[in-house]
Amino acid sequence: MNAPQDAHTLAGAPTQADGPRAALLAGLARILPPAAVLWKAEDTVPYECDGLAAYRQVPEAVVLPDTEEQVCAILRLCHELGVPVVPRGSGTSLSGGAMPIAGGLVLSLAKFKRILSVDAYSRTAVVQPGVRNLAISEAAAPHNLYYAPDPSSQIACSIGGNVAENSGGVHCLKYGLTVHNVLRVRAVTMEGDVVVFGSEAPDAPGLDLLATLIGSEGMLAVATEITVRLIPKPQLAQVIMASFDDVEKGGNAVADVIAAGIIPAGLEMMDKPATAAVEEFVKAGYDLDAAAILLCESDGTPEEVAEEIERMSEVLRRSGATRITVSQSEAERLRFWSGRKNAFPAAGRISPDYYCMDGTIPRKHIGTLLKRIEAMEQKYALRCINVFHAGDGNMHPLILFNGEDLDEWHRAELFGADILESCVELGGTVTGEHGVGVEKLNSMCVQFSPAERDAFFGVKAAFDPARLLNPDKAIPTLARCAEYGKMHVRRGLLPHPDLPRF
Repeated sequence: MNAPQDAHTLAGAPTQADGPRAALLAGLARILPPAAVLWKAEDTVPYECDGLAAYRQVPEAVVLPDTEEQVCAILRLCHELGVPVVPRGSGTSLSGGAMPIAGGLVLSLAKFKRILSVDAYSRTAVVQPGVRNLAISEAAAPHNLYYAPDPSSQIACSIGGNVAENSGGVHCLKYGLTVHNVLRVRAVTMEGDVVVFGSEAPDAPGLDLLATLIGSEGMLAVATEITVRLIPKPQLAQVIMASFDDVEKGGNAVADVIAAGIIPAGLEMMDKPATAAVEEFVKAGYDLDAAAILLCESDGTPEEVAEEIERMSEVLRRSGATRITVSQSEAERLRFWSGRKNAFPAAGRISPDYYCMDGTIPRKHIGTLLKRIEAMEQKYALRCINVFHAGDGNMHPLILFNGEDLDEWHRAELFGADILESCVELGGTVTGEHGVGVEKLNSMCVQFSPAERDAFFGVKAAFDPARLLNPDKAIPTLARCAEYGKMHVRRGLLPHPDLPRF
């Protein structure tokens, strides 16, 4: 370990007589140098939330290890003392997955930011969890390779967080989510044991626990090393911007493209309020008269792209597109995508706060859900702009509100819950890539039965019997679901008749 030999106390920290907190800090001082243990209020407050700033909790302490041995020792100590631990990457989570637990420790992997290797022959990269998503593609670029999953926050989000949430991005339709692009994860359990999930080989013996770990939101183990799959850069990529005079036509066009047997590299949709907000921010060249626009990308050889662009354009015209623009240069293609990838900061320019949903529905119901959201805007007296990964039905409605107004925040919460319940009713899910965290615990009560939730807790118990690793996240308890059922009755929003009652 890298802690100095005489680092047995933290200057000004509570003494052993001050109880459990002092025991934790004394133990951490034996593992880490003083600068890697934050415990004073002014140092821990910046960690009170992640990208979902509506929910906050100041942690007992924050640690910043830089070796796997230190991570093991920290987790063993917390297991011994019964202290809950919340792993944290870049803090860009939009579901409260990295929000601290009262009386708990935040384990930051921010110093784990080394790219250990890039192998052009096996098309893999081995990286530490604090490496930024975009940095992997930058490191692979000299080999004409890149890492395909590209969340809109890829300039900042860490690969460890991507693994925890099974993140996607605008190109996930063709190239898959994180789970399809990670081969191996080395991780540490709550007891401090190192475990390897997956393999660099095409398959690994035993149960497919890698798929269980990816998307588990930091509840099963703490990743310390990740092996990702790299793919060759396409020779050419072009984007169609298709305009529609009705959002339902645009939604139906998504299903029409897939039904035609075309799998675009990217297939994204934005409604008129979203394009207006984005265009003012980044000047992407969007059609501001359209009720909705689709961005449809084709990549491959020039011949493949030309054929697919022609086929997609024909399908879009038949589906009611009023205007079709095809990018004519790489700069124009990137400009079209810059608008979509800057939708969230653009929303922040037109509203004091926004609440981003993450429901997923069958593609054929995109238009239906958009119409419902329009009605909900009137119901809750709040605006909502819509951007989403249309190709796989992953919706990202952005509910605009003023966080200084408590009533507006409560209405925003109800608005979001209503959207997610509609997703379930339409045959979808309450999350696509942002995770459950603390944000969607109530909505999980709608989606899953008590028996299903018990099964989830069974998986959790197999890895973390003491339930100390990111506890009280992702899986709602029976008591919480019962309370949520009562809340439905109080606010007059009973679940759909086909959904479980509480």
